[in-house]
Amino acid sequence: MDLKNKKFCFLGDSITFGVGTSCSEAMFPNLVGKETGAAAVYNHGISGNRIARQSDGEDIGGCMADRFCDMEDDADVVVVFGGTNDYGHGDAPFGTPEDRTPDTFTGACHTLFAGLLEKYPDAVIVVMTPIHRMTEDEPSMGNGLPLSAYINTIRETAESYSIPVLDLYAGALIQPKLPVNRERFCPDGLHPNDAGNRRIADRLLHFLQTY
Repeated sequence: MDLKNKKFCFLGDSITFGVGTSCSEAMFPNLVGKETGAAAVYNHGISGNRIARQSDGEDIGGCMADRFCDMEDDADVVVVFGGTNDYGHGDAPFGTPEDRTPDTFTGACHTLFAGLLEKYPDAVIVVMTPIHRMTEDEPSMGNGLPLSAYINTIRETAESYSIPVLDLYAGALIQPKLPVNRERFCPDGLHPNDAGNRRIADRLLHFLQTY
């Protein structure tokens, strides 16, 4: 895919927003934009943001399954990178594959992915799975499930809509449980630093260029 002069929309949480990087130039959306000669990079990353609506009504910035509607209409490439906060501190029910509302995690994935296809019928849409994190095997606050359960639902739901999935959980080469890897790429065990953002950008670039 020729990415020059394309307009990119990035929908995500604190990692997309750039927490963990030393400057805006080191953030993976901006690395992708610079190296592709993008016409525009729209960053819709919000720290603490989640895909699903929360049952307590405390949605940080509005959930992704709702706020994608407010993104720019002229995007050529849309990248979704969320789910780690649904696991980490979300309280929405996990739901079932039959759910179609943003009030459960599974339903929110369906709402978001179907909505993006409707909003951007001519765009390339990519869903990236969360990367590994230090606490990923602990039961989630809301559902008692590990991070891998959320990742499986993201992957399976995106694939059901024929949306390409870049599996960073399986292939970002970021595993903060290994001390040397954590120090180099993800010092706080959750947010990639400059080197970690470089890895994410490289994998996304390769994924899009071979799409």
